[in-house]
Amino acid sequence: MDFMTAVRTCLSKYVDFSGRARRSEYWYFALFNFLVGIVTSILDAILGTGYDDSTGGLFNTLGALALLLPSLAVGVRRLHDTGRSGWWILLGLIPLIGWIILIVWFCTDSKPDNQWGPNPKHAGATGGYPPPPPAAPYGSGQYGG
Repeated sequence: MDFMTAVRTCLSKYVDFSGRARRSEYWYFALFNFLVGIVTSILDAILGTGYDDSTGGLFNTLGALALLLPSLAVGVRRLHDTGRSGWWILLGLIPLIGWIILIVWFCTDSKPDNQWGPNPKHAGATGGYPPPPPAAPYGSGQYGG
């Protein structure tokens, strides 16, 4: 899954907490969140909309709020892909230790088909369709090449 597809998927499933998400989908969306944070911080600095003695500002706050639900949803779907309940996302409320555990889980490979659906790694490669037949051997074409 490429960057734009991952962002489009996460934003279209912004409150979909069911199903599974591949590693690439999760990490590309995390990169998108990071880039949005940088852009909104720059906007706050240029326009002077930052809060007093704080790193945030009006645009940064609005951007973070807009991406909060999609971020939680893709995190829950990523946990489903690793075979864990989405409630484990609450582990992130524990400073440092919870974050480390979640990062390790987000980095683990997809599990086989489970209660949250088929493995998206295998279904996503061909769009859910069976793979195409192998190409004919050289010399067996129309002109006998």
